[in-house]
Amino acid sequence: MSTSPDTLECGHSLAELSAYLDTGAFSDPGHLETCPECQSGLASLRRLSGFAGELVHADVAEAGSGTDDWMQSILSNLRLELRPGRTIPLPSDNPADVLSETEGAVTALIRSVVDAIPGTAAGKCHLLGDVTDTGAGTTVTVDIAVVYGHHLEERATQVREALAETLRTQTEMNITGIDVTITDVLDPGPDFGNPREEQS
Repeated sequence: MSTSPDTLECGHSLAELSAYLDTGAFSDPGHLETCPECQSGLASLRRLSGFAGELVHADVAEAGSGTDDWMQSILSNLRLELRPGRTIPLPSDNPADVLSETEGAVTALIRSVVDAIPGTAAGKCHLLGDVTDTGAGTTVTVDIAVVYGHHLEERATQVREALAETLRTQTEMNITGIDVTITDVLDPGPDFGNPREEQS
């Protein structure tokens, strides 16, 4: 039996999560409530839906195979980044405690920060460096798509500053650099309004 390219490690898929957002129906509601991969996937799909206006249809795979290269890239990388990834140790006052967070949780946090900025969507994001070594320097790289009409250099700076503040306050990682690359400039649709008005 072949596996769909949007299948998560838990066995469910982005297409199933998309259908759940459309219909409220899911084959295993109990799993949905407890699976961090599915929860992260739902959060990311909701943000993308708000950004694009009409991302989520019955089959996310069809949306990902369309002509919009930026959407295809985002959906492709989203599936990979929902995986837990490496374990990032957290400091503790009690030596007996073993605390950690996952690389997937941090990339989900990065996506949420970028996607919260109007007219901006996160593409690929990576943590470069040995995140398993407490205190080791880590560089964040993130690709973004920006709606036409926004000043690109200012938007990249805004993303970088927002990520620096969030990662400083919500993680224990030693962030030594944040590299932001604008890979797509998108035509504004009727749902986006006037980007210039947002900047005023």
